[in-house]
Amino acid sequence: MKKYEVYRNIRKRALIFGLPLTLFALQMVSVIGSLMVIIFSFGLGSILGTLLWNPLLYIILTKVSHRPQLLQLGHPFPNHISNRKNSFLAYEDH
Repeated sequence: MKKYEVYRNIRKRALIFGLPLTLFALQMVSVIGSLMVIIFSFGLGSILGTLLWNPLLYIILTKVSHRPQLLQLGHPFPNHISNRKNSFLAYEDH
């Protein structure tokens, strides 16, 4: 009789080919665009460029998905927190 393991990782995000769904969608858009370039171009350089572009993009996307801090450009939290309303109206004379 077969034994089945209980799937306990239900809260993990879905991955396709090791990529989250949004990055996988970006990869598929690139693949479809590359196919369009291959079909409608007659230059050997553009065909080889598109064939090199897709594996390079896949490698970059897998590295970004494993280390999301690579895309973080600024600080996640402000230096100070204030309850003052941000208004550019001047109520007093300078």
